[in-house]
Amino acid sequence: MRVAMYYNNRDVRLEELPRPRIGPGEALIKIHASGICGSDVMEWYRIKKAPIVLGHEIAGEIVELGEGVKGFSVGDRVTATHHVPCGRCQYCQRGQETLCELLGKTTYDPGGFAEYVRVPAINIEAGGMLKLPDTVTYEEGSFTEPLGCVVRGLRVMGFEPARTVLVLGSGLSGQLVIRTARALGAGRILATDLNEFRLELARRSGAEVTIHAGREDVVERVLEATGGEGADYVIPTAGARVLFDQALKTVRKGGTILLYGIMAPGVEVGFEAFPFWKKQVRLVSTYAAAPRDLREALELIRARRVPVADLITHRLPLAETQEGFRLTAAGGDSMKVIIEPQR
Repeated sequence: MRVAMYYNNRDVRLEELPRPRIGPGEALIKIHASGICGSDVMEWYRIKKAPIVLGHEIAGEIVELGEGVKGFSVGDRVTATHHVPCGRCQYCQRGQETLCELLGKTTYDPGGFAEYVRVPAINIEAGGMLKLPDTVTYEEGSFTEPLGCVVRGLRVMGFEPARTVLVLGSGLSGQLVIRTARALGAGRILATDLNEFRLELARRSGAEVTIHAGREDVVERVLEATGGEGADYVIPTAGARVLFDQALKTVRKGGTILLYGIMAPGVEVGFEAFPFWKKQVRLVSTYAAAPRDLREALELIRARRVPVADLITHRLPLAETQEGFRLTAAGGDSMKVIIEPQR
């Protein structure tokens, strides 16, 4: 079968690998849509495992099922996540599933940028494979994992309706945060970015106030828009030190900062402890999604409470995955790039 093999951000090659063989409890999925995640183009994060077939935002059709798989049939349209928790350890029992030791050890074979993917038994048993409703397309289904990460992040943050939300960075994650917060009843939503295309999309997503971070003083504009109070929830969605600094200065008293965007290992952020302590700010972080987050995300997509199709700016065949990586890394006028391995 054909795969897109990742060597680095500028070297993604169309290669051949044997079609995976499944065993008991496993499934073989014919991939119809696979989204390129922002983390796929974080070279410092990916290159140490290269060469590798990436892709973890998938949707496709079951073409083979191993003995003992229950609840699924050949021909079912599904989405599947690469990471699943055990459901039994102390972290899982506390609702902290993404701290589970198993989570980072599970994946599928070989990766979503391939014509076929083998889903291991543990992923299926743990609830990591979900049927797509008839009204959800493969493209929409591929958003289940990234939207599940947002759903989890808002839960970790303790999101409550009618509060002011500030989204720092309006890339794909930022757009999904805006749309999910709006769906869950947020009050005012503010968003920032350096790119006018993304700011316009943020307005369409539901942000009432948009701030061009390259032409305006973010802190000044946020405080002005909130009557000097700041935002109840501040979410930096990109791994930039400046966003962390802005978050500390724009969160209101008693507010919460959710670290969503990831910074490279070794990056340190410094801040004055006294005002942080005085304002009684909560600083929390989030990572990945658990099966319950995926189920909630898929329901939000099915119910059209969080529309996702209009976030797709590019659809490319498997042979053009390198171009997809370039578009995603460059930003510009691209948002979500979908790879279609059957083309």
